[in-house]
Amino acid sequence: MTGVFTPAALILALVTLQRLGELVLAKRNTQRLLARGAHEEGAAHYSTIVLLHAAWLVGLWYLAFDREPRLGWLAVFVVLQVARVWVITTLGERWTTRIIVLPAAPLVASGPFRFVRHPNYCVVAAEIIVLPLVFDLWIYGIVFSILNALVLWRRIHAEEAALRS
Repeated sequence: MTGVFTPAALILALVTLQRLGELVLAKRNTQRLLARGAHEEGAAHYSTIVLLHAAWLVGLWYLAFDREPRLGWLAVFVVLQVARVWVITTLGERWTTRIIVLPAAPLVASGPFRFVRHPNYCVVAAEIIVLPLVFDLWIYGIVFSILNALVLWRRIHAEEAALRS
């Protein structure tokens, strides 16, 4: 299919809208948490995370716009979106893209947190490799997976330090 309305463009548009919606939700939740006495930790690396994820998505638009999606990998990506929604709904108003600490609030131990300490990071790491695989861009997926791992290493250390304090 040629033109603007390719299957790849539809997939990328949906992912882009999802991410933008999540940023709105995260900002709202962050403001609410801060109003309740929470504080932010590890803010220094936040812009790096945003830049990395924006570059990943922009690059996919550039490289995959007219590629035919591989349905098997697309199915895996859809499952990852279900996992993403599970994490977000489990955290509820405590879900945000920043490290926000609400003093005296217990850690969430339900939903996917029963199985994995940082389920959102697991989902994100999988998405970073799987969406490029939908478009047969495996080198792109590997490169961004390595970059994401470096950023996540710093992020998880900052989050763990915040949780200990």
